[in-house]
Amino acid sequence: MTWKLFWPDGSPLPHDQCPMAVALKEGRPIRNAEAVAERPDGVRIPFIPYPTPLRDEDGKIIGGINMLVDISERKQAETQQRLLFNELNHRVKNNMQMLQSLLSLAGQRAANPQAREILREAGNRVAAMAAAQQVLYETVDSTQFNAKGFLLAVCGTIKQTFPKEVAVEFEADDAKLSNDVAMPLALILNELLTNAIKYGTPDGAGTIRVGLRRDVDGFQVFVEDSGPGFDLASVRDRSSGLKLVQGLARQLHGKLVVTKEPKTRCSIRFS
Repeated sequence: MTWKLFWPDGSPLPHDQCPMAVALKEGRPIRNAEAVAERPDGVRIPFIPYPTPLRDEDGKIIGGINMLVDISERKQAETQQRLLFNELNHRVKNNMQMLQSLLSLAGQRAANPQAREILREAGNRVAAMAAAQQVLYETVDSTQFNAKGFLLAVCGTIKQTFPKEVAVEFEADDAKLSNDVAMPLALILNELLTNAIKYGTPDGAGTIRVGLRRDVDGFQVFVEDSGPGFDLASVRDRSSGLKLVQGLARQLHGKLVVTKEPKTRCSIRFS
């Protein structure tokens, strides 16, 4: 009776590709490999091998030594962790959807136009955070996310509230960002896009450019429109959205900058 070897994904592991065979063939220890062994009774055991060639006094390989570490408990813990993570994500998603529905319902029932607008803005912020949270959940890396995919997902969600006559152009580098910046960045994009719709498309139509780029100092996020622009110092006290953006920019160790030539651009550089 012999044991059978498999790759971690369950596919058969050929003998000439097993860690010990590779170690003897290449004349070096093999590390950071994983495999699965199937016992004669059919039970499969995940393990980490540590094959090392043995040499004589002339440096000729005369054999090898191997140590197999059973990682069954670790794999079980990882499976349980994934199940808990999936359940947590499901609950967070449901809670955000419920919050959006409650804000939308409250906005529909509000008699005061200003109250309706405040509730609408709150709902859009929750939607932007929900889109960011979904991106993090779908990312394989638990510490980083793809900048381009994030920009498309978050801005795509925000764009659903825009008039159809408004076009949004995206540009983003295929770079990685830390998960810590996801929620602040999603809220920043929401506020800047909302601001561009209000003041950058006075006739209800136009094109807005949104970008997330990597540069020598870190990253830059920007929203650009064809509107007349504004002076940040003069409107800051009248705009809760811009106050929020400035606060979030400081959280990212950045600063909101508004330029008017050749087009109005709101940008934030952060590391």
